[in-house]
Amino acid sequence: MAAGYLEILRARHAARLLAGTLVGRLPNATAAIALVLFVRAQGGTYSLAGALAAVYGVANAVGQPVLGRLVDLRGQPRVQLPAAVLSAVSMAVFAFCGLDPLPLAYGAVAAAGLFAPPLEGGLRALWPSVLRREEQVHTAYAMDAVAQEVMFTVGPLLVTLCASVWSERAAVLVVNALGVLGALSVVVSPPSRAWRSAPRAAHWLGALRSPGLLVLLGAFLFVGMALGSITVASVSYADGHGGDAVYGWLMAGLGLGALAGGAAYGARQWGGVPERRLRVLVAFLAVCYVPLTLRPGPVAMVSLAVVAGVFLAPSLACAFVIVDRHAPGGTVTEAFSWLVTTFTVGSSVGTGVAGPVAEAGGALWGFVVPGVAGAVSLLVLLAGGRVLAAPVGGGVVASASENDPNRAVEPRFSSGDRA
Repeated sequence: MAAGYLEILRARHAARLLAGTLVGRLPNATAAIALVLFVRAQGGTYSLAGALAAVYGVANAVGQPVLGRLVDLRGQPRVQLPAAVLSAVSMAVFAFCGLDPLPLAYGAVAAAGLFAPPLEGGLRALWPSVLRREEQVHTAYAMDAVAQEVMFTVGPLLVTLCASVWSERAAVLVVNALGVLGALSVVVSPPSRAWRSAPRAAHWLGALRSPGLLVLLGAFLFVGMALGSITVASVSYADGHGGDAVYGWLMAGLGLGALAGGAAYGARQWGGVPERRLRVLVAFLAVCYVPLTLRPGPVAMVSLAVVAGVFLAPSLACAFVIVDRHAPGGTVTEAFSWLVTTFTVGSSVGTGVAGPVAEAGGALWGFVVPGVAGAVSLLVLLAGGRVLAAPVGGGVVASASENDPNRAVEPRFSSGDRA
């Protein structure tokens, strides 16, 4: 599969689009960590940090599918870059004004989340026009899940490094400036400028008219909740075991585990239907969260964090294929954006719940939350198994318009079972 990844990256524009998307997503990916560190530096409580992170996440959850639908209707450059600039400016307002006045802080954080550009869904919509073959698109989904774990590994270290060398305010400003540069790199590329969505049926629900997609979104709401709760529980643990440096390593450990798991998952081709495979992956994901409640010393705890992250990227890669199978035609960016949205909402709920839980019961009960959330995610997949067994989407594959070979479109095909 490493050869398959190299083949994808050698495709024209592929490496640029992947790198630009990852850099452009840094502000969104590190928002919870940056907010927690900044609020603590300003003298705020865990509850306030969790509340601000939840506000960002809820606003982001509202903005992603709305912006995703606009991308499907208007194209990527007209939506992605203005949104990235507005999000960065809003976060800069928060960084300079701090927590006083508090309503302004909440408003700035909400605006930053609302306008975070849907680069993740946009990249998955672009893969078909860049790669041209179905099997390459599915491999790209796996590579996408692996590559974003590099971001989740490096991102926390970048934030904590900036906070240590300069300040928590500088960390917020740096990652958001990088986000604008990443979005700019994507939207000025030929595939992004040329891409157009396939024709779509007029329906106010858009991608949400697919029952299978709704089941998948419900499951990943709780996967996101598990990940978000770990963010806050880890702060509580780190405060008693070495401070910010340990916290950064715990977050990096989660990302490293997901990176290793995603690489192993992408190292082979999988038979069988992805819906059944996802249930197995989520079951292992839930089980691997449980050992975090043991709370050993920092080195052992980082090792447990690595184990806890192993099944995240494979679960995401499998989910991307399932979104492809269930998304109605002409809604590809919106459908992937809904997955981002539900994951973000879950993460925000997780941070909001884990903050008071960690304050009341310490890190132990904070780490109970992800195990429970993972179990509920599995129950959702099991309950919706019959609905997921009947995919209604056609998948995405690249094909150029017969009249204009330079025009990138969102084509459809009958999706296979390989991830």
